[in-house]
Amino acid sequence: MKLTVWTYEGPPHVGAMRVATGMKGLHYVLHAPQGDTYADLLFTMIERRNHRPPVTYTTFQARDLGSDTANLFKTSLQDAYERFKPEALIVGASCTAELIQDDPGGMAETMNIPVPVIPLELPSYQRKENFGADETFFQIVKALAKPMARSAQVSCNLIGPTALGFRHRDDITEITGLLSDMGISVNVVAPMTSSPSDITRMGAAHFNVLMYPETAETAARWMERELDQPYTKIVPIGVGATRDFVAEVANIAGVEPYLDESRLRLPWYSRSVDSTYLTGKRVFLFGDGTHVAAAARIARDEMGFEVVGLGCYNREMARPIRALAKDFGIEATITDDYLEVERMIETLQPEMILGTQMERHIGKRLGIPCAVISAPVHVQDFPARYSPQMGIEGANVIFDTWVHPLVMGLEEHLLHMFRDDFEFHDAAGPSHHGGHAPKPDVDGGPAPQPAASPRDISSQKNLPGQVIWLDDAERELKKIPFFVRGKARRNTEIYASERGVGQISVDTLYEAKAHYAR
Repeated sequence: MKLTVWTYEGPPHVGAMRVATGMKGLHYVLHAPQGDTYADLLFTMIERRNHRPPVTYTTFQARDLGSDTANLFKTSLQDAYERFKPEALIVGASCTAELIQDDPGGMAETMNIPVPVIPLELPSYQRKENFGADETFFQIVKALAKPMARSAQVSCNLIGPTALGFRHRDDITEITGLLSDMGISVNVVAPMTSSPSDITRMGAAHFNVLMYPETAETAARWMERELDQPYTKIVPIGVGATRDFVAEVANIAGVEPYLDESRLRLPWYSRSVDSTYLTGKRVFLFGDGTHVAAAARIARDEMGFEVVGLGCYNREMARPIRALAKDFGIEATITDDYLEVERMIETLQPEMILGTQMERHIGKRLGIPCAVISAPVHVQDFPARYSPQMGIEGANVIFDTWVHPLVMGLEEHLLHMFRDDFEFHDAAGPSHHGGHAPKPDVDGGPAPQPAASPRDISSQKNLPGQVIWLDDAERELKKIPFFVRGKARRNTEIYASERGVGQISVDTLYEAKAHYAR
């Protein structure tokens, strides 16, 4: 364990909270010290939920450690049942409480609570948040779901969506409509939107749609074995994956495949003249395994990008992501250290990053456009509008999300190129202010220059073994469009190093350009 500023995943009890918060009629009693109540903020502030997570903390303090913390847990459990009257309870310990070795499950078993009480064993120092969500949902399903007669109409369960999930709310709506078009009804959506009584009805479905393997694959495998319910393996993110998903569902359900593509705009946009300059752009992908795998296929096959690097932070998905990277002819980056991801991005110098909230910050520091494709995310990625990732509308949303950083970056580059123009220079103010904008300096003084970015500043440091960019060469480099500037910088530095040139001038820049153009 090490101290870090950012983390891709929290401890496993946060994953359990994601399941509990997404459900109704379920309450989580968490044996935890006072400081662990920080987790409430993840849901009320970042996801902007209108209610607190259904969690009761024992909130023991340092002075309690010398007394009976077990009785403190029992009191909290009894109080939570009497106050909230849930249909079921889950009980467990946070990473800190795990050290004092109380046994919440064992203690709950002796208390005769009149609703199901499901104990959670979450190894806080070996596993993380996604595992916690997956294990919690599995234990709930295992305890409550039973075999039963199938529904008269072909139906399925949608499994995997949780609170704090990346666009899970809207993905549910999109997939429900897609299945409805094929005459398939949704029996239960779980864990998000379901109650414990809904979980008991999951056996009535004919099959399960596994939306997010990170949070529901263990439960899917159990239901396949115990309830005789097959589950889908394809995640319908992207045009090709959605078509494959429809074919897979039709095969499982024994119905005719049907996909209404009348709302689909991504293929036309991808072929339009406005998108041709995006073709071949070098992209780096990082996030959870499910979204990275889907994004890699979209980037290469549907957008015409070149995937120069990809990876995931959840080690449970390391094997399929490594296999995918091999198929792309690259090596996967499997790590939960954002500094290692940053070093990889600096080395590869992609023209765009597709990642998480962390990669958004990394891209901002390095001057590289970034689109968010995966949790963890911040408040701006929980929009009030309908914005799915799955299905037909999800493909449209993805196109906009990925292309806009590139298009707006190009616009910023053009404005920067014309910064000395009477209309666009820095002192002119926003163009939409019209005649109210401040006027240029009447004395003919130079227009204010934009502040150098961290990437510009760091590139000018005279580090051992590195070449120095002279000011005139730096200014000339900035005239090159942003989406090829990184490649031009890298090629020029290689050219200079191979020839023993210690300082890069404008002449060196153009000599390198001529060399690589041959």
